[in-house]
Amino acid sequence: MGAKAEAEKEYIRKFANPLPAAQRGFLDDVIQPSITRSRIIEDLRVLRNKRQSNPAKKHGNIPL
Repeated sequence: MGAKAEAEKEYIRKFANPLPAAQRGFLDDVIQPSITRSRIIEDLRVLRNKRQSNPAKKHGNIPL
């Protein structure tokens, strides 16, 4: 194998695989492609009624 093929294989091993990222804590969960749609629908249903509230401002901007 050439150097380019070796580099490509190393890249695929490091970055085209979700398991190393999951082991480092970069991912919450690794799901199978066959359940992606149902998982997205479920997550959107959970977020449907979520309302984000920002804390009240404590200080205004002073003119400079």
